[in-house]
Amino acid sequence: MGNSIYSWQMTELKSEFKLTEKKKPELKESEVLVKVSGCGVCHTDLSFWYFGVPTRHALPLALGHEISGIVVEGPPEWMNKKVIIPAVLPCGECELCEKDRSNICQNQLMPGNDFDGGFASHVKVPFRFLCPVDNAVLEKYSLSQLSVIADAVSTPYQVITKSGIAEGDFAIVIGIGGVGIYAALIAKIKGAKVLAIDIDSQKLETARQNGVDAILNVKDMGIKDIKGKVKEISKELGVSPYLWKIFEMSGTKAGQELGFALLSFASTMSVVGFTLEKLEVRLSNLMAFDAQLIGTWGCKPELYPEVLELVSSGKLNISQFVEIFPMSKIKEVFKNTLEHKYTKRSILVPDFKLE
Repeated sequence: MGNSIYSWQMTELKSEFKLTEKKKPELKESEVLVKVSGCGVCHTDLSFWYFGVPTRHALPLALGHEISGIVVEGPPEWMNKKVIIPAVLPCGECELCEKDRSNICQNQLMPGNDFDGGFASHVKVPFRFLCPVDNAVLEKYSLSQLSVIADAVSTPYQVITKSGIAEGDFAIVIGIGGVGIYAALIAKIKGAKVLAIDIDSQKLETARQNGVDAILNVKDMGIKDIKGKVKEISKELGVSPYLWKIFEMSGTKAGQELGFALLSFASTMSVVGFTLEKLEVRLSNLMAFDAQLIGTWGCKPELYPEVLELVSSGKLNISQFVEIFPMSKIKEVFKNTLEHKYTKRSILVPDFKLE
């Protein structure tokens, strides 16, 4: 490669990107340089770009934390390896890392937040927790498509595992977007009976066609009516009225209110979607139902090989849920994503004129 790398830098001017050329960075002993194959567009990127959520690194900054690529510089054992870069890169040595909570390591580094991310030709990253991609999965998917494993697939995998879901459980997934669809499919793989809830008929139909047991369009429905319909569906599916697993993936106030309202005896509600909006709830419901309310942050790198195996084995199909765009269309793709014009997860593929 030449001595330059290229990136789309988010500027301090809201909703703007600037194409930037920089000198190839120097690497520390613990780092590699990855040539980007693909980088997914996440709601978190939109939060940085449009909704005023501050990045930890000062602007300008290249966003993007759903990255796959090929190692082009670094130690010999990593050279030319095809890899997925975890969206959360822990230190591996602190108390949280040692207690199996590396996803919330307080020394963690996040591409596109702590340092320049994947909307670029290359990205410099620590190699300790990179997830190598073998040739078996590359016979089914392009390396660029696999970028969504870095967040959109691995995040729901972690939270579903964390929820303690078991064979025959009733799983309710609220929001069947670019992350929620994987939550529904992974819950199904784990043996649950799955209800997908959304306000978009097309997304719900896609979920149904991919094996979800029941769908419910709640557009223009009140919470009381939704609760009644969910109970009716649970009876039709023959699941227990207890121990429901509720996954709030929409990142909306309405979705979170609904999830909390659906809590019942021994239920677990997992909050995955992010919103700055606040809601008023009666926390005593948790006491009365002996229920659980849990959060999640990304996915610990230790789980990535399990996620990759789901995809490689054919149990989890990702190709029909992603759409590829050239990275030069980044402004258009971000705007269209903000306006909910896509039904699939957008992946940007570098199309810079490299030296």
